[in-house]
Amino acid sequence: MIDQLPPVPASLRRMLKEYPVHIDRLQEVLDAVAREPAGATPHFDLAIWALEARLDSFLIEAREELAAARASGDAERVVRAVDIERLMSQAARKHVWHTDGALWDYFGK
Repeated sequence: MIDQLPPVPASLRRMLKEYPVHIDRLQEVLDAVAREPAGATPHFDLAIWALEARLDSFLIEAREELAAARASGDAERVVRAVDIERLMSQAARKHVWHTDGALWDYFGK
């Protein structure tokens, strides 16, 4: 049984503080990695890849929403969608969160 689950990197939690569902979705993939039995690939690498994939999906979703907002002609919706797309684009950049020591502290031991 896992006593403590891996933390979502603090930098991502700060960036996504207004999007708790996104933080929960990141936590889900980290929890899944933590529950995987040890294998040939280190858990730390699996965690990084899982976060990258989930962040990429956030960016895809944001871009889809931006396209839909533009198609709707709703200026306020477009402004919100542009802001979200920009945020998700920043979050998807690995250098923003990769150096957070929490993942290494959890998985690198």
